[in-house]
Amino acid sequence: MVDAVMSSESPAPVAPAGGAGDEVAAARAAITAKLTYAVGKNAVTASDRDWFLATALAVRDRMVDPWIASSKATYATGAKRVYYLSLEFLIGRLLFDTMNNLGLTDVYRAALGDLGVDLEKLKTVEPDAALGNGGLGRLAACFLDSMASLSIPAYGYGIRYDHGLFRQVVKGGWQQEYPENWLSFGNPWQFERPEVIYDIQFGGTVEAIMQPSGYPRYVWHPSETIEAVAYDTPIAGWRGRHVNTLRLWSARAVDPLRLDAFNSGDHIGALVEQVRAEAISKILYPSDETPAGHELRLRQEYFFVSASLQDLIYRHMRTYGDIRSLADKVAIQLNDTHPAISVAELMRILVDVRDIPWDEAWDITCRTLGYTNHTLLPEALETWPVPLLERLLPRQMQIIYLINAIHLEKAKHVEGADDAFLSSVSLIDEANGRKVRMGHLAFIGSHSINGVSALHSDLVQKTIFRDLDRVYPGRINNKTNGITFRRWLQGANPGLTRILVDNCGDGILDDPTGLAKLVPHAGDTGLHDAFGSVRRANKIALARLIRDRLDIRVNPNALFDVQIKRIHEYKRQLLNILETIALYQAMRAQPHKEWVPRVKIFAGKAAASYHQAKLIIKLANDVAQVVNSDPTVRDLLKVVFLPNYNVSLAEMIIPAADLSEQISTAGMEASGTGNMKLALNGALTIGTLDGANVEIKEHVGDDNIFIFGLTTEEVAERRRQGIDAGAAIAASRELAAVLEAIETGIFSPGEPGRFAALTTALRHHDYFLVTADFDSYYAAQRDVDALWLDRAAWWKASLTNTARVAWFSSDRTIAEYAKDIWNVPVRPAG
Repeated sequence: MVDAVMSSESPAPVAPAGGAGDEVAAARAAITAKLTYAVGKNAVTASDRDWFLATALAVRDRMVDPWIASSKATYATGAKRVYYLSLEFLIGRLLFDTMNNLGLTDVYRAALGDLGVDLEKLKTVEPDAALGNGGLGRLAACFLDSMASLSIPAYGYGIRYDHGLFRQVVKGGWQQEYPENWLSFGNPWQFERPEVIYDIQFGGTVEAIMQPSGYPRYVWHPSETIEAVAYDTPIAGWRGRHVNTLRLWSARAVDPLRLDAFNSGDHIGALVEQVRAEAISKILYPSDETPAGHELRLRQEYFFVSASLQDLIYRHMRTYGDIRSLADKVAIQLNDTHPAISVAELMRILVDVRDIPWDEAWDITCRTLGYTNHTLLPEALETWPVPLLERLLPRQMQIIYLINAIHLEKAKHVEGADDAFLSSVSLIDEANGRKVRMGHLAFIGSHSINGVSALHSDLVQKTIFRDLDRVYPGRINNKTNGITFRRWLQGANPGLTRILVDNCGDGILDDPTGLAKLVPHAGDTGLHDAFGSVRRANKIALARLIRDRLDIRVNPNALFDVQIKRIHEYKRQLLNILETIALYQAMRAQPHKEWVPRVKIFAGKAAASYHQAKLIIKLANDVAQVVNSDPTVRDLLKVVFLPNYNVSLAEMIIPAADLSEQISTAGMEASGTGNMKLALNGALTIGTLDGANVEIKEHVGDDNIFIFGLTTEEVAERRRQGIDAGAAIAASRELAAVLEAIETGIFSPGEPGRFAALTTALRHHDYFLVTADFDSYYAAQRDVDALWLDRAAWWKASLTNTARVAWFSSDRTIAEYAKDIWNVPVRPAG
């Protein structure tokens, strides 16, 4: 790079003609200025990281003018604002995403090329902003992109975690967790706002002061105060027309150093308050296995909720001066139950701080808040012990008690309401140690409760919130999730994007429904060849990454069979591993059969305290070690577990995938978005009728998806019959052989009992019905083999998947939120 910059004999780069050349020159000047004056380096000594920082800062500057203009326009028009509260924002890398939305990628590639710098190389330098765990956080990131692209004035609110989700390292097949140091070299995208600080309070007592009206006024006297400091990241919409804000809060002690203690020699004790305060924004999802960890989770949730509500109310009052107009000018969306304490906190602010009468405050709260439910899993519907809430948030707990009393009085008038019914709808779960049901609180305090797929929303109404729906009918609605095609097609798969633009026109970059133009040409062998060529190039790139990271060589001509998601028993990575073992045994038994070569690719993190999930990771790696070293199967079967799954790794895997594994137990996956990303890029889905798989099937057609397994109703019936799997295992020769292989130590030599916790659960407590679905899944995989051998049929199905999934754009999802829940106008993207 130094030679390219310094040599006077290097050929002069040819700038694009006309105005484009001027734009490249301006970009080149901006980058070199940032390198000099912001990074403090020159071209000779600059590292790749220095060039990345200079480029990112130059690109960030291009967002500032439309960012300010967007904000001014919102104030000038009095437009209603949307505030999206989420504990997770899995935004990943921003350089290419931002350049693409601003239309600057080619300009900056040329400008950097003039400077002897490879833009593609800089992409790998940027760390992932790992501020999320999986689909929930990535959905929030896609929604921010779509809100900006649809010109909806919006803020995202969350926590600026120092370390985000842990960095996963696999040693000896076992997951180990290390801090994810994404802020080690700073964050060029953010603007620190040291003037935007709010006091967040905990503990203490509540005093009732009698007023002349005869009613008491409650004053909270907290025992602890922590400061929330704002950091802003601009989020540019498509073509840079509108720019919104992601505001993340960092925790800081009011008095970071007790000078008296320090001077007396207690150097450690002097920093205790700082450590306690900063722990709130230190790491995403600290383990809650201990009481201290449990309390920290609650402190995190209240911290970001209180700061966000104070901030948005301050902005509203500065603009309109009347708190009573809040619901007319503000829509707050609660992303899952993590921000559910918003209901009590908003009521506290309205009643205690703004002197709004209770009934009016409750009306404002309900009309302002909306709640998105993301799960039917009981453990994911948060509950908090009453004693913990009473100690940590005493005034909010008083408010919850009053909300519950009024709510139960209303519930008594529902036809057939008995003690069991009232117990089921109460905010307080009295049966399990007195806990506050945060999902119930979010439901009662919101005017809209939505699920995230048609099946999920139906189940929300029929199961977890069935009784609440009787008390508040009409609140539940559906908003099927979506993904931003700008990230997951244009950014992740530029080769496929070029083919689609050539065949459907560049209008699809603004409106992906134009992809439907491909449907009549699904049988075009020329298109098949073009699709296949791009896919193979992506597979070669992924194969290179696998070789570099794991020293495993895989055949890019093989079928790439991909399961990438959080490791959880209901997502059934275990079912995939069992089928892998069965296939391996079949290949060894019949070496001369015409087998379809496969590469099984797994990636995902298990929660640090989720021991069964971590054991599944170990099994996947142990199976990989045996299979990959067996000369009998040669290149016919390879198993790969790629550690530290994140957005950037997904962007490498998804464009290379041939088969998308979406195999959760029916009725347990709310929606999924990985299924949408993979289908968009032409991977065929093998899956159960769960979550958004149901709607993907409706769009792509029965012939272009592999459906297997029990339905939601059949799952419920099977569980009623009992979940001992003895009969199912006895009826399946392949399954019995697989379990025997695991239990006799074929994949754990010297330690045959290593996976006893998994196999015992499968045999006697198969709640996730892995054994019940095994034979159906194995048969569906053989259907996959058959279609793969018919190359014309395979590519026709692949092309049809890409052509028919435009409906799963997050722009469509956000437009539905805007119309049905938030009551804000949208401008189509582009």
